[in-house]
Amino acid sequence: FVFLDDVQYEKNSFINRNKIKTPKGAIWLTVPVKIKGHLSMSMREIEIDKSKKWQTAHLKTVYLNYKKAGRFEMCYSKLEKLYEKEYQFLADLCWDQLIFWLNEFRIDKRVIRSSELKSGEKKSGLILDICKKLNANHYLSGVLGRNYLREEEFKKNGIEIEYQDYKSHIYSQLWGDFIPNLGIIDL
Repeated sequence: FVFLDDVQYEKNSFINRNKIKTPKGAIWLTVPVKIKGHLSMSMREIEIDKSKKWQTAHLKTVYLNYKKAGRFEMCYSKLEKLYEKEYQFLADLCWDQLIFWLNEFRIDKRVIRSSELKSGEKKSGLILDICKKLNANHYLSGVLGRNYLREEEFKKNGIEIEYQDYKSHIYSQLWGDFIPNLGIIDL
């Protein structure tokens, strides 16, 4: 798994925010970031806005909305520990969250940062370069990859592209009807 930490930050994406369920429906939990100049910055250059008390607010919101969930007692203390660390850069927070959740779900995969691969390419070229450097013959892409991946280049290099067709499975939730595609905390 390659964590793309050297790509451009996208405002209003899921990079620094995600949804949880409340009695009134889904709400966003957002990590505030300093966005001045973000159009020319990679994700690992985006700084978290430390003037906001987002960690305390997130934990309180999770507590109030999930304290009646079946596994809350077992999970909340782990989440508190995850939220203890102070971060300067968004990519470092995202990295720690990724590793935390992979461990929680006992997913044992090698994970590296794209910045370690030192590509210098952009968009489709970046993905192709990463695949080549890691000797990949199969690439699982998000559905939006259809908008920018140059499929013929991947084929020429013996790399098959598969586009994700994710459909949320239904699991037990609090607060009424099932809402799909919430943050991992909900699961």
